[in-house]
Amino acid sequence: MAATIKNKIKNIRELKNYTQEYMAERLGVTQAGYSKIEKGKTSLSYEKLVEIGRILDVSVEDIISFDYDKYFNNFNKITGNNNGSILINADNSSELKELYEDKIQLLEKLLNITENELERYKDKFGEI
Repeated sequence: MAATIKNKIKNIRELKNYTQEYMAERLGVTQAGYSKIEKGKTSLSYEKLVEIGRILDVSVEDIISFDYDKYFNNFNKITGNNNGSILINADNSSELKELYEDKIQLLEKLLNITENELERYKDKFGEI
């Protein structure tokens, strides 16, 4: 069964790491109102679809033709081995590393901030 527009919008939004709250704010609606768009509980005008595409930085044509399975089948070739664990195809390992490099840097930065805060609290309140 082909994915519906609502599912394609949701998939693209999630790939871009945008929250429903972010989308709602940019569209000038409530989060609940935006959620209804993704659930198909409210009709979606072409104008609203254009606006959503603008926020997602994709064209309406890109939304309509987006194929989640095709995107991930071409990008993340994952296979199982004999013991049931999942291995990522070696051809894609560098692409995956690039994708997560920024997330790793952010996590490292957050860890440093947390460690600094912990030291500051220890200095202020002493060891627990």
